[in-house]
Amino acid sequence: MAVTGRFVALLAVAIVPTVLLGSGWGGLAWIGLVVLASAVDLVLAADLRLVRVERRMPHLARRDTTAEGTLVLANDGRRVLRAVARDMWEPSAGHGPRRIPMTVPGGERRTARMRFAPFRRGRRTTAGIALRAAGPLGLAARQRVVAAPDALVVTPPFRSRRHLPSRLARLRELDGETTLQLRGHGTEFDSLRDYVRGDDVRSVDWRATARRQDLVVRTWRPERDRRVLVVVDAGRAGAGRVDDEPRLDTAIETALLVGALAAAAGDRVDLVVLDDTVRGRVHGATRADVVQRFGETLATAEPALRATDWAAVPAIVDAVTTQRALVVLATSLDSVGASGDLLAVLPVLGRRHAVVVTSVEDPAVVRMAATGGTTDGAEPGLARRRAGRDRAGWSRRDADQVYRRAAAERTLLDADGVADVARRAGAEVVRGLPEDVPPRTADAYIRAKASGRL
Repeated sequence: MAVTGRFVALLAVAIVPTVLLGSGWGGLAWIGLVVLASAVDLVLAADLRLVRVERRMPHLARRDTTAEGTLVLANDGRRVLRAVARDMWEPSAGHGPRRIPMTVPGGERRTARMRFAPFRRGRRTTAGIALRAAGPLGLAARQRVVAAPDALVVTPPFRSRRHLPSRLARLRELDGETTLQLRGHGTEFDSLRDYVRGDDVRSVDWRATARRQDLVVRTWRPERDRRVLVVVDAGRAGAGRVDDEPRLDTAIETALLVGALAAAAGDRVDLVVLDDTVRGRVHGATRADVVQRFGETLATAEPALRATDWAAVPAIVDAVTTQRALVVLATSLDSVGASGDLLAVLPVLGRRHAVVVTSVEDPAVVRMAATGGTTDGAEPGLARRRAGRDRAGWSRRDADQVYRRAAAERTLLDADGVADVARRAGAEVVRGLPEDVPPRTADAYIRAKASGRL
């Protein structure tokens, strides 16, 4: 049971007869009348046990976008339902409006629009819908929580999608499908055509030329139906925060962009989410469903404070394919100690597959190393002048800036050293700021296609 603001206002009116009559009997009589009216109002309210609820909403919604849904209330009783419905979603689902007033006559149903603007990826849930049904006088109301569990899977925002058109255009150039009439690259035979000035003489097909008595050249295209496996590191390396987001989010954006690009190129794409065990897997995604399947699997990925089992990656790759594949390890290279297990696996993978390793740089560390140890955008020249003062004239702030710059430089040098070790092991290393890593990894995939390494 619940009382309304109208009930409280009527009780406050009891002050008037008390003051006018100089006695509390008039006020008590008024309070008794209000309580009696509230009891009658509660009895006349609709029975919430005869109310059914239903949601019509999408199963998936992309973060930072808006999705629409519908709430349906069915009144199986005879009395009019004057209700306020509150769907009990988690706050990060961005559900609105929070309270929905609805009037449903007996034996009928009504619908109301809902809006979801989720701002955090993952699985957002609700346990039910809280209903408050008021009586015809609006003094008292019945309350009940109708069990209606549901879930909304919030997929990653896929901000790197804006890089997809330009990379697809480059793939079409490699495939010889643009109006530029470029010779397709690759090692897979495509077709024969007449020789035109500027063609490479090594592409001349002499047998076909002898048959046709005219110069004929072979055209090639990048290999299709190859395997691309993206391994997303969900271990402690992905838990570090860069620009107020975990590094795992950059790995997710990389996986989505590379997956969409490879599927559009006709390759078969697989995904593995790994920490100390496999947390998610997508096998054989196609061009039509790669973004949805990848997004649904990556939506629930969270960085764990556990070491990633890199020693299991060769067996995972062998379980996917026995042919040569492009293996993208979406992780981060920080120091030899932290990346030792990964570096030990790279020679094994590099002997059979083309390997690309990503590494995310922290913009704050880069700024600290470039601006004399300051993170507030101070000019490097000013920092150098401060560093050049006499030791007696140094302030505590100057010393802190010097040590911060030294620490930032040491961090970047460690990352450079680990990247060099990875390259010597046969892997291609893609380093950059969080917004640069996904497109650069897509460029590495295109280079592998163009050079015939995939």
